[in-house]
Amino acid sequence: MRTHYCGLVDETLIDHPVALCGWVDTRRDHGGVIFIDLRDHEGVVQVVVDPDNAAAFKTASAVGYEYCLRVTGTVRRRVSANERVKTGHVEVLAERIEVLNAARDLPFVLHETTNEDLKLKYRYLDLRRPDMQRAMRMRTRLVSALRRHLDARGFQDIETPILTKATPEGARDYLVPSRVHAGEFYALPQSPQLFKQLLMMAGFDRYYQIARCFRDEDLRADRQPEFTQLDMEFAFVEERDVQDAVEDMIRAIFKEIADVELAAAFPRMTYEEAVRRYGSDKPDLRIALELVDVAEQVKQVEFKVFAEAASDPDGRVAALRLPGGADLTRKQIDELGAHVAKHGAKGLAWIRVDDRAKGREGLNSPIAKFLDDATLTALLDKVGAQTGDMVFFGAGEYKTVSDFMGALRLKVGRDRGLVENAWKPLWVVDFPMFEYDAEAGRYVALHHPFTAPKVDDVADLKANAKIAVSRGYDMVLNGNEIGGGSIRIHRPEMQSAVFDLLGISADEAQAKFGFLLEALKFGAPPHGGIAFGIDRIAALIAGTESIRDVIAFPKTTSAQCLMTAAPSPVPVAQLTELHVRVVERDPKA
Repeated sequence: MRTHYCGLVDETLIDHPVALCGWVDTRRDHGGVIFIDLRDHEGVVQVVVDPDNAAAFKTASAVGYEYCLRVTGTVRRRVSANERVKTGHVEVLAERIEVLNAARDLPFVLHETTNEDLKLKYRYLDLRRPDMQRAMRMRTRLVSALRRHLDARGFQDIETPILTKATPEGARDYLVPSRVHAGEFYALPQSPQLFKQLLMMAGFDRYYQIARCFRDEDLRADRQPEFTQLDMEFAFVEERDVQDAVEDMIRAIFKEIADVELAAAFPRMTYEEAVRRYGSDKPDLRIALELVDVAEQVKQVEFKVFAEAASDPDGRVAALRLPGGADLTRKQIDELGAHVAKHGAKGLAWIRVDDRAKGREGLNSPIAKFLDDATLTALLDKVGAQTGDMVFFGAGEYKTVSDFMGALRLKVGRDRGLVENAWKPLWVVDFPMFEYDAEAGRYVALHHPFTAPKVDDVADLKANAKIAVSRGYDMVLNGNEIGGGSIRIHRPEMQSAVFDLLGISADEAQAKFGFLLEALKFGAPPHGGIAFGIDRIAALIAGTESIRDVIAFPKTTSAQCLMTAAPSPVPVAQLTELHVRVVERDPKA
């Protein structure tokens, strides 16, 4: 049907016949000559329709925006070159134009709309946009490059089940009712975690999979109910073995796909240091601003918000210096207060340094009256404040303060243009093994229940669960966690101890994980692995904030597909066959 792609017509084809297929990007009628920009996934080429060719001219006169055409003609040099497109030195003189399919008026102009819901409803139109075409082709190259890299290094691509057993991994499972086992359900995998561990126990040594995963959780810009990850597992390894191997892979992939030279060696930072300095376990190192602990400077002050947090072993008083921030207006400061409130802050204290040399008289602050001169001086010295700076303060429970001050750091860094134009990868290591869920009254796993602790002794782990450190690690790039993994538990007694600390009884553990506990008894090797978010990596390379821009058919933030209207009701007869009955939700519940 075609001999060439529109976007690949070049000067080597001058005086040669071509047959092209594509969509009408624009149509222009200039003094009796019609110009059509014909577009396919490779790009756009200009088609010229001369009035001397009556049949072609008649057809061209009637075509509209996004009509699907087949054009045959001869390539010639353009009189006026267009340097903005790669076909800008040539054009095609049409001999015949066929309308393969007309297009009715589109619900939006492809390159103009900003209505996300409209684009998702007509996703097949949105995907025609050159930006989306480029993003999806880049994603294809990314996945291909990952496969080639791993295939060349002895990894085996092994598929694991999609219909599997529900496991607690921090989010709700999507459940699938069984027709042949009445009242029983499969779960869609949140990850292939247990199966890849079993593969190591089966002796496969190095595994990978481009895996589809499913999590029924609240969505954000970087979350989807179904997503794709590169899943990997290694036998007989320690942390550094995994990290070095995948670090080499990410360096090679970014060079091949994005022509980006990442650091020759990624820095390593403990979880504790990352949260203390940046208020986040995925710090964006492109922003030089850092949090500073000032509890020692405010333990004795009259300001109870500071003093109580400073004296609490689980509290924190943190400061953030914004160089040159004294020009912030009161309205802007209030907006920052509203922003940190979304992240748990009950308030945002601040000191504006108008003239450091004037002492108290050179400061503007609603909290200065609660602080004596010595404390003010100590605080400003601690953070290195100079004339023209703004210093923000947060006080309260350690994690809450870290969260909202970390969010403040990102907000002012981006708003003030303090984000370095660079790629800043790092490893965050030594995560806590557990965190305490006060509402549930028990510990929960910070990564997942199969992550190994740094201690080998079960009694030691149980005695020091609150401060236990795991063998988990995350790869972070420009403030995004792109990969997370750990060394796994490979001894049954340690796995049982972790289940116990997580409030999973022996009976429950046997019911949910009996197959794993059994497998661990048959010479399970030390093993570890990692999973990378394909969607997140593709979004970073594409330079977009949302992974929806690199997924062909994404869901909305309410987990709906506007194009197909999924999820949707199903007939009662089908539910009956599946032994399922829909119970109406109580609106008061």
